[in-house]
Amino acid sequence: MLYWVVKAILTPILRVFWRPWVEGLDHVPTRGPAILASNHLSFLDSFFLPLVVPRRITFLAKSDYFTGVGLKGWSKRKFFSGVGQVPIDRSGGKASEGALRTGVRVLGNGDLLGIYPEGTRSPDGRLYRGKIGVARMALEAGVPVIPVAMIGTFEVQPLGRLVPRIRRVGIRIGRPLDFSRYAGMADDRFVLRSMTDEIMYELMSLSGQEYVDMYAQRRKEDLAAARETQAAAETPADPRAEVATRAETDPRADPRPETGPRAEATSGSDTGPRPLQDRRAGESSSDAVPPTGEPPVRRAV
Repeated sequence: MLYWVVKAILTPILRVFWRPWVEGLDHVPTRGPAILASNHLSFLDSFFLPLVVPRRITFLAKSDYFTGVGLKGWSKRKFFSGVGQVPIDRSGGKASEGALRTGVRVLGNGDLLGIYPEGTRSPDGRLYRGKIGVARMALEAGVPVIPVAMIGTFEVQPLGRLVPRIRRVGIRIGRPLDFSRYAGMADDRFVLRSMTDEIMYELMSLSGQEYVDMYAQRRKEDLAAARETQAAAETPADPRAEVATRAETDPRADPRPETGPRAEATSGSDTGPRPLQDRRAGESSSDAVPPTGEPPVRRAV
């Protein structure tokens, strides 16, 4: 019930500001289960797609949206549940198996399941390698996969941007992909990879995106590591730390004054060369240079 209430509220807002266009809507079945596999460019993807599809779509969403505490956490859980999202744990291993079971259950109820094969939003607007979970769900549930390309949503709200820009977006829906020829082969990873690559190829053709043969999450980790390295390189060094480092490797580089008997024996109380008149004043009269410039008189021994 809340799904349709939220949709009724958001539809006029989204249509006025972003004026979404859609192609291939007739490829979405009016009844029966199917997987809508979409590229993932923006947080708003999960709002624009349900806007143009008359049927309810259930999305598999990361569990972080449902684990908040307090009033804010409660509000987020209610909202994401209301807009048709089901929490899954994306940490891998047994959690991936749980996500698979959740998706198959949704399809078993005859509903439309929305999924992002890349597993996370694109960090730079390109299309990244798909994960094989979408293929396993399709084989275990025996349903077609409908490729969906989101157009322009990255420019509206890329990863890290809070306030979306106002510009038109589009949704391009491709023909259903039938994988019934692979029935009973859900445990064959080569088959699953081949299916997933076929889905990603269709998404690339529909969206016009550049394809990158690596996982988007790995790309995000590489970018984060590069930013940390750059930040460390740009951080001004502590002069005291540099002095301490030089002093450890070369004692002569330590600018701190030397103390103790050795310092008194080598430098006395002076801090630099003595003026000529001071040196003359400190010398004995027998060794002093005569004012006439004659050489000093040697004392007989």
